[in-house]
This record gives sequence, C-alpha cells and structure tokens, in this order.
Amino acid sequence: MKLPDDSLPFSEGLHKKFTRLGLGPIVPVNKNVKAYFDEPDLDNPDAWHFKPEIPSPDEVLGTGSDADVVELLPNQIHGPWKSKSEYLKAHYDLLREDAVTPLRDAVAYVRENPQMRDSNSVSIYEKVHIIGITFAQQGLAFRIRFSTVRSGKNIVWEYSKRLVTGTIVALSLAVDSFKTKCVVAVVAARPLYGVKQQPPEIDMYFARAEDAEFDPHQEWVMVEAKTGYYESTRHTMTALQKMNLEKFPLAEHICLLHPNTEAPEYVKADPTVDIQSSVASSEKVGKIHLLEGWPQSPTGDLDSTQWEALEQMLTKSLAVVQGPPGTGKTFVSVVALRILLANMKPVDPPLIIASQTNHALDQLLKQISQFEDNYIRLGSRSNDLEIKKRTLFSVRRDEPSITIQGGVLGPAHMKYKGFHQTIGELLRGFNHENADAPLPCDLFAKHGLLTRVQCDYLAKGAKGWVRPSEEEEADPLLAWLGEQVTEFKVHYATENFGFQEDEVNLEYEQLKELEAEQGIEDDDYETLKGPFIFLQEGFCGQNASTSEEASRKYLKQSDMWKIPVKARGGVYDILRNLLKEKIREKLRKLVALYMENCKDLRTGKWERDNHILQDAKVIGMTTTGLSKYRGLVSSIKPRIVLIEEAAEAIEAPIAAACLDSLQHMILVGDHQQLRGSCSVQDLQGEPFFLDISMFERLVHNGINYVTLKRQRRMAPEIRQLLEPIYGDLLDHESVHQRPKIPGMGNIRSYFFSHNWPESNDSLASKYNEKEADMILGFFIHLVLNGVEVKNITVLTFYNGQRKKLLKLFKEHPYLQGHYVKVVTVDSFQGEENEVVILSLVRSGKPNIGFLAIENRVCVALSRARSGFYIFGNSKSLADADPLWRKVITIMGNKNPAKRLGYTLPLICVKHKTVTFKKGSN
Repeated sequence: MKLPDDSLPFSEGLHKKFTRLGLGPIVPVNKNVKAYFDEPDLDNPDAWHFKPEIPSPDEVLGTGSDADVVELLPNQIHGPWKSKSEYLKAHYDLLREDAVTPLRDAVAYVRENPQMRDSNSVSIYEKVHIIGITFAQQGLAFRIRFSTVRSGKNIVWEYSKRLVTGTIVALSLAVDSFKTKCVVAVVAARPLYGVKQQPPEIDMYFARAEDAEFDPHQEWVMVEAKTGYYESTRHTMTALQKMNLEKFPLAEHICLLHPNTEAPEYVKADPTVDIQSSVASSEKVGKIHLLEGWPQSPTGDLDSTQWEALEQMLTKSLAVVQGPPGTGKTFVSVVALRILLANMKPVDPPLIIASQTNHALDQLLKQISQFEDNYIRLGSRSNDLEIKKRTLFSVRRDEPSITIQGGVLGPAHMKYKGFHQTIGELLRGFNHENADAPLPCDLFAKHGLLTRVQCDYLAKGAKGWVRPSEEEEADPLLAWLGEQVTEFKVHYATENFGFQEDEVNLEYEQLKELEAEQGIEDDDYETLKGPFIFLQEGFCGQNASTSEEASRKYLKQSDMWKIPVKARGGVYDILRNLLKEKIREKLRKLVALYMENCKDLRTGKWERDNHILQDAKVIGMTTTGLSKYRGLVSSIKPRIVLIEEAAEAIEAPIAAACLDSLQHMILVGDHQQLRGSCSVQDLQGEPFFLDISMFERLVHNGINYVTLKRQRRMAPEIRQLLEPIYGDLLDHESVHQRPKIPGMGNIRSYFFSHNWPESNDSLASKYNEKEADMILGFFIHLVLNGVEVKNITVLTFYNGQRKKLLKLFKEHPYLQGHYVKVVTVDSFQGEENEVVILSLVRSGKPNIGFLAIENRVCVALSRARSGFYIFGNSKSLADADPLWRKVITIMGNKNPAKRLGYTLPLICVKHKTVTFKKGSN
C-alpha cells in the first residue's frame, strides 16, 4: 500500500508550472500563519495545555483516571487573579466542563437505561450504520444512516437543532450501549436532503484517528445532548491554550485589574489625530493632540456622554463603554471607527471588529460600508447581499488566483489527491459496486488471511462447481460457500408513522446563528465537497452452530473443501472479521495522516488568505470567529480590536482577542442587559459565575468606563419603566414626538393584569393559553385600527408561549399572508419596534423563573419605541420580585395616568368609542 509522500518538495519549477497554468502570480509566504500552529517545545508543559480539542472517549464516559479530574476554579469576579496562567487555566477548565458535561450526562443516562427513549436532555439514534466516506478538505467524513424512532416525533429538520453541523455526538456498539466504550465524533454536515430522506443520513468526523471505523455491518447507537453547542466553544479553548504561550497584551488590566489605562503605544508614537470625520461637514475642527487634552464641547450629532465615550475609545488602551438601551452605542462605535480609519497610514494593519451575533455584525458592517468599502467579513451566512460580496469567500473567488512561494498549500493539495486513491484501494472490497457477492478470495490472500496453498485448493475445487462460461468470472470462495451465506440488509421501520411533529424548541434565527458558526464559507455550506466512496457489504455467513474456536481451527486447513459445508458460513465470518481488523488498522494510520494533511490544507489556505486580508482596512467577525480564525487574524498583526455586544459574551471568547500584536481594545456593551449563556446551569451564577462577561467584571472592579446617558428610542412614558434599573437615563428631544398608537389613544403603555393559570408543554416550557388568546385579540384590534403588522412585535420569555402564539396567529383569517414577529426576549436583544406586546405567562406561583432575571427583564422593557403593552399577573410578579414591584408601582401611579388594570381600554379610531375588555374573547 503506497502512502502519500510526506516529503514532496514544492520547488521553483512547480511554482513556474502553477503560473503557466494560469494560477496567478507568485507571492512570498507569510510565515506567521504556520508559526501559529507549530507545536511549542516546552520543558514543563501544563497538562491542560495539551488536552485535545475534542473530548476523549474516557472523558465522555467519565472513566478517566484520577489525574483527569479537574478542580474547577470559579471566575474571579471580585478582585484580581494571581497570574495570567491561573486566569487562562481557570477559564479553560470552566469552558471544557460546560462543553463536555451535557454529552457526558447524556451518555450516562443511556448507559443506565439502554432502551430509553428521547428525553428533554438526550436525543438517541439507533440502527446507526456507516455507509460511505467523503474525502473533504476539512476532514475525512464518514456518512451514517440511522433511525429516529426513539424520538417518538416527526422531526421538522428545517427548524431542528438536532445534529446541526458542529455538534459532538457519542457512539457505542449497539450490543455495548456505552457500558464499556464509546467513540466521539463531530457532525460534519447535515444537508436537508440527507436528513429528510428515509432513513436519514448525515456526515461526521471521528474525533480521533484511532477510533475511525468503516464496517457497514456494524450497528451503533448514537447519543446527542440537547443542550450546548460544542462548535462555539472548541476554538475558544484552543485559543486559551495558545495564549498561555503568548505575552497576553492588557493582562495587567484584564487579569490584575490595574485601573488606570494609558494610551496605546501607537498613539504615544503619533498622538495627533484629525477628528473632522466625527463632526457635521459645516464645522471645522482642527487636529487634536490626544495626549494633551480632549475638546470640551461636543461636536456634530454627539451628546456630551457620547463625546466622553469617544475620548475613552480613542485614548485608552482598554476602553470600556456602557450603552443602555437606545443610547446610540453602535453610533458612537461607528464614529470612533471612522476617525481611526481616517487617520490610518498605508502601512497600518487592518482594524478588527467583532459582535456577538452575525446579525449585529452585519448591521455594524452595513454602517461602516457607507464610508469604507474595503472591508472583509470572516464567516458565512450573511443575509445582506452587499455584505455577502465582501465575505472572504466572495473576495477570494473574485480576485486573481495566487501561488504562495514556500507555502504548504501546494504540497498538501497533492497529498490530498493521493489519499482518495490509497484509501479507495484499501476499502475496495467494501465498495458498494462489489456488494453483489461475498468478499473475494484474492482480497483475503492480499491481507495474509488465506495462504497461496489455500487459494490454489479453493480454485481447484471450484472448477467442478461452475459452468465453463462462468469460469473466468466466478470467485472460488463463492463456489466454496454455496448457500452458506445470507444477504445482509438493515430493516428500518417507516420513520415516524403516526407521530406528532417534534416540538420546535429553537427559533429559526437562533438555528441559523448556530449553523453560521460551523465554518464552511460558501452558500453550499451544508454539503461536503470531495470524492465519495459508497460502502456496502452484501453478505455474511449463515448462522451456524459451529463455535468460533472450531471455526478458527478449520481455517488452518490447507484444503478448505474438507471443512464441513454447515461450518463454512462461520469460517467465512471469521475471515471477514479478521480482514476488517487488518483494514481497520491500516485505515486508522491513513486517517491520522489525512488529519495532519487537513491541518496543512487549512494553514495553506490561510497563508493565501493572509495576502487578501492584509490589504483590507477593516475585518469583521463574530466573537466566536475571534477564536476560530485566530491563527489567520494574528498573522496580519492587528493593533486595534473593537467588540460590540461585549457584555453578551462570556469572558473567554473576548480574552481570545488579545493577540500578541494587540495594543488597543475597545469593549462596547451593556452588562445590565443579556449576559452570556452557559450549557450547564450549575456553572451559571454562584459559585462559578461563568456567565459573567469580561465587560461586567471589569466595570464592577473599578476599571475606568463611560456610560451613555441620553436615549433616543422610547417615548418617555415607556422609558420611565427603566428607572429602577438605570436611574437617571435622559430623553433625547426626538422621543417626545413619537406617534400615538391607533386604537389606544394617549395610552402608550399598559399592564393588563389577570390570574389565568400557566401550563407546561412537552419540553417543560411554560405557556398561558388564555393570555395568548387575549393577546391575539389585542393584536387584531391594533391591526384593524391601522397599525401595520410589521410594526408590532410580540415578545415572551418562554418558547412554549411563542409556539402557542404563532399557532394562533397562523390560523387567524385576518393575518393570512402576513409575517407576524413573535420572538423570545433573548433573541430580540439589540432590536426594537414601534409597538411591543409582552406576554409574561407566569401566574399564581411564587417562583416566576426567567421573569426574575433582571438582565432579561431589562431587555423586555426597552424594545418599544411608541407603544408597550404587558399581559400578565401583576400581583404574582409584585409579590415575587422587587424589580417588578417597582415597575408595577410606576404603571399603577397616575403619571401621566394609571396604566394598570384588570380591563384593557380599547379605542375605536372610526367611532371614537372606548371599550374595556375583560376576558380573552
């Protein structure tokens, strides 16, 4: 078996050949990319530094040695860390625990109860068989076919988070069911055409080469955790490991909490800045010296707090800006970026910008594109057509191809082509084209399982069993076996016959956000590209009473025709299994080489992409992308990183932005709105505080920061509901002119109170049927009185209520053909609408769940521009939570009038009549 050559030179002659073939000019390699991935030579490495990117089988089974048990340090939210090493290790351990625990728990449940059906936390797939291999450049992807019968549901794959690309899964032999061993894999692709067929199919990568399998006969059971998403964590963990070897800029502030931040080094070297781009064109502002003082009076459209924030952003190496709802934090970010770009020199590296979500990133890039078109977006799934043209994939496709002199892409690509041939030959006997007959005699001989003498006896004996016309084609083993083999088929029940539809527990936008992070860049992101081998084994031995020991003894006979006919099926199965062991051993060595070559392919592509990125002015990505593309981004040596929505991310992804070359980090966010999320509830809040962002931690530990004070979103009557949270938030003059809401007269806000009971859906999410009916009626009233459907958003804290409301809206005749926006509070951060209806659901119980989380309440109260209407049990809320008590008190006061009651005042625009609605009809 010929392995791909590891020592192929990429010579000058090959460069010339590439150029002659029209593959573009030759450019020198940037060695920073490969250097980033080179393994360090450490004398005393920390054990955590070398943990694998994907958890091991022992880690998932929970069967590791005592040395694998990690004592978790909490996120140090009060006071400094002892060192950067302690900081990095603590966050690494917390991240890994958060990422691995859901799958480890899922495996434990199935091990305890192998026949269990799907639960709220576990999805189980049975009759899992490997049916093929795709030679993708991202990795060797094994296609599996499986049954979803244990779900007991008809899965709506378009809206399902199940097996989304990047998910980690655990597989165990069906006969073992996780009692003794498992293998870990990552979903490589989940194309809809694959999962919607019967039975469904997906592609997956084995996490470790030594776990790779190919046997189409082998039946597996596969388990997936319903919480967590490993893809968004794995790159951050790798980044933290790299940071332990780097110098970690700004560590004196981030880890040690030194409060006084100086100017960035590049500012100290050249402190004169032209800020003309920040002001109205009619004003003339000269250049300013950033180290000698900042102009006192605001210019342009900036208010005084925005002007103060701009100073912080331009003059502090670690700038922190809090922007409460509607205060224009993105506007200030864009002004700062405009000034930074206007003062950029030709030799300066690109600016890096990041946001927590793809949607927010696109919004920020859209504003930047108004004055700077030389930007590049890393990552896929932009919904904006103009920004789509500036994704790295699109720019690379449209630019002339280049050859990187001394790069690793050329050699890696040549080896990649060789793997298909080598592995294809190794698995030839299991190719579906050969599945119409038992495995041939020469295949066993090739792998040393039948001797030449045995093959000769078989061939000699077979001549008496075949007709002369078949002699050339017939395999002697086929004649020897006769009827002692049986066709192998997996019988899948008709999937989901009579099942109800699976509960869709994820909003479409959230699913797309997950898919966007899995990293294949073009539109065809769910389809792996590369040659495909369809694996199939058509036959196995007939069941025989012969023991395995006896079969092995028979196999030692030179003349296999002397083996009793009834024992031959068992002997054939022994041969098959021995052959598979031989092939498996060779395949795993090849998979290891293939994995290494895929790393070289990635490095080589990034060496090429480096040439594109270094000519850009701005590079944008999500906070996940900061870790995912860290090796590429670090190669261009950026000095400035601006992160929007910085308080929505947990700490580690933001820390990953501290590249070796970083001099200036700008964090913009609001720690009083949504926090980062954890998969494991025990890590959220006390005592581990994994959900606390770097932004919030720095603010609470005395790092200098600026808070924006003047809001431009909410009518004053709505804004006053935020007083218990923000206190002295001011109104911009424009909000006093908000239009009245047709059908509500002067009433801009109202709390309709009721005592209708709540319920639980099958996924344990809350809903309130009567409240949903009442909201539907109110929505129809607004629409009939002239409010456009697109100007109303219905918010709720619970996915169960969201689904209940969507069903009601979908079925109502007045709303046919309209898209009604019904979303959870968590997915509406950063958004707004003219009218917001808030469904609180909870009623009559002291525990109010999500409604007691102040950050979520803050988001819910601050999305409406002109009209805000709440439906819920005001007494339950006021009794259970001090924040709600204050909000309800404000609404109950007569300022401007009482906005709370058990009846809902509705005004008919046409007849000028007022109706007080009580019930849900």
